[in-house]
Amino acid sequence: MSEIILSINGIDPIDLYGQRNSKLNLLKEAYPEVKITSRGNNIKLSGEKKHTQAVKSKLEVMVRLLKQKEELTDDIVRDIIKGGRIELSENGHSSNTTIVHGRQGKPIKARTKNQKRMVDMVDSNDILFAIGPAGTGKTYTAVALAVRALKNRLVKKIILTRPAVEAGESLGFLPGDLKEKIDPYLRPLYDALDDMLPAEKLEHFMSSRVIEIAPLAYMRGRTLDQAFIILDEAQNTTSSQIKMFLTRLGPSAKCIITGDLSQIDLPSRQRSGLHSAIDILEPIDGIATVYLSADDVVRHKLVKEIIKAYEAHSDHLNPRQRRRMNEQNKQDQEE
Repeated sequence: MSEIILSINGIDPIDLYGQRNSKLNLLKEAYPEVKITSRGNNIKLSGEKKHTQAVKSKLEVMVRLLKQKEELTDDIVRDIIKGGRIELSENGHSSNTTIVHGRQGKPIKARTKNQKRMVDMVDSNDILFAIGPAGTGKTYTAVALAVRALKNRLVKKIILTRPAVEAGESLGFLPGDLKEKIDPYLRPLYDALDDMLPAEKLEHFMSSRVIEIAPLAYMRGRTLDQAFIILDEAQNTTSSQIKMFLTRLGPSAKCIITGDLSQIDLPSRQRSGLHSAIDILEPIDGIATVYLSADDVVRHKLVKEIIKAYEAHSDHLNPRQRRRMNEQNKQDQEE
């Protein structure tokens, strides 16, 4: 039997334990072999040495995150327990690097390995495909990278676009003019920007067209230069549409294309252009692809299980893309 007493200094114990001990209870559920007792600033761990040491290491990560003023939600604690999402380097700093500071100084971070891979790859590639299911933060991370580039004056404008494809509903039945009909399709992009820029600055950028949000059809005939461009929901583009979009890029443009190949809303006779674009463009230097998975989900914990359940019944990637995703996962495991 092993007994460890941890003294918690420099943080509020409630932040560590959670309301009604919710965070400690997660540890207790994950390690039923260990008796965890908290009293004020002290935590007592009793059990077999290998189990008490495991709990001790998880608690130390939680404490160090709080000391660095990092976020520590119940979901993050779950991921710490599983050994995912939050990792600390040897110097004690969180490896989920801040991309940009949002409203009221809120740090916007790459919270998973593949989000971090997006950050790394966009620096060395001008076009990046980010492929993954809903809730993996691919659009949010892409918008954060665009805002960072604008703030650092690496680009003069941000262009956010997505195809206005109906997911079981008809645009014609929605009220209002064309802009009012299309805005709901662009809402996720507005929401991400709201998190990252003060309302007054965002309004100024929108009115001066420093930030432009528009349907994909509005890109035809344009040259998009000195801009950070995001094509969201690219699984709903045809081959001709995605080719049209990619050939708009000017010499000083950066581009991220996001898509979920398991949620294609095109009419049944139309094939997604995203599938073929990834395969056709793979050999070109300066173009990269990141595959996000259920392990990257940052929404409700059940979203991860829902995605895994659906993936078990349907493989939406072609064999080549599946092989590349497996190679990426193997690389993660080796790291």
